[in-house]
Amino acid sequence: MNNEDPVLLHTEGRIRHITLNRPRAINALTHTMVLRIDEALASAERDASVTAVLLSGAGERGLCAGGDIRAIYEDARAGGSTSVDFWRDEYRLNARIARFPKPYVALMDGIVMGGGVGVSAHGSVRIVTERSRVAMPETGIGFVPDVGGTHLLASAPGELGTHLALTGDAVGAGDALLCGLADHFVPSEHLVDLTRDLAGSTTPAEVVATVLRYATAPPVGELAAHRDWIDACYAAVSVEEIVERLQNSGVPAAKETAETILTKSPTALKVTLASVRGARRLGSLEAVLDQEFRVSCAAFTRPDFVEGVRAQIIDKDRNPQWSPARLAQVSSADVAGFFEPLGARELGLTPHVSSP
Repeated sequence: MNNEDPVLLHTEGRIRHITLNRPRAINALTHTMVLRIDEALASAERDASVTAVLLSGAGERGLCAGGDIRAIYEDARAGGSTSVDFWRDEYRLNARIARFPKPYVALMDGIVMGGGVGVSAHGSVRIVTERSRVAMPETGIGFVPDVGGTHLLASAPGELGTHLALTGDAVGAGDALLCGLADHFVPSEHLVDLTRDLAGSTTPAEVVATVLRYATAPPVGELAAHRDWIDACYAAVSVEEIVERLQNSGVPAAKETAETILTKSPTALKVTLASVRGARRLGSLEAVLDQEFRVSCAAFTRPDFVEGVRAQIIDKDRNPQWSPARLAQVSSADVAGFFEPLGARELGLTPHVSSP
């Protein structure tokens, strides 16, 4: 095993370890890493001596900060297509993780965002810690939640998922559990011991039992106390009406949330709302991934993505110039264009369904 490899593989007992190994980039995913993980899962599935897979991230900052956004940005600026090839394999990996027949244990410690959610939150045993910060922050860079994120957020209680999708807010362990993004809370100080003890698990039931021995009550989250105004405001049919309800609710936190939303890409906001609502109707993860692939391919060619990454990550001036600049300037036809069929370029996990 070469410690310079971006994905490290080894086996302890009957547990196959997959470690994301780009700690300086908070283990941001590259196409090579996606293919390596996919191959590792295919091998583990066939290997009768492997009871479970354990996913973790190298370094102290987090499991995975998402896709390699700088590489995608450069590809978009150059009018390339390698990012589309990356997403095709990444989304297929997300589907493989969700249907993996053995326990897939994900240590969602530290930062877990975007693509990091995709390689962890579709697993069957998802562990968060007091350091976890879980988010789908795409609207802030002119993009739309993907990697099955709209499927996960659409399944959250009430309108919590809509709130997280539009704001891009990161949540801690308690709220990740509330929203269905994780299953168990284990204090970070116990992860080494948990990992050691998992090596002795010889059946899937023993894997789960071992995790439960270390799992404890999580820190109290923040979202439950805000359910009343979140559910009432985000039930609106449009982003404009959601913002209006937030502004007029009389709740300071709701008004602050409206201000946050209005800093995001107007186009990304409207497409994100349509994506989450569409995901609710579609139901299956595979169908949602097909929808997300269409949306991602469209967003990749729009100006807001390049501008959002420039403002937030490249120049870091935090002053994106969105185009269009206002919600009212984004038409229903503009939104519908993101969901148009791709013909021969479809991801193809399910038969094509109607656009939302």
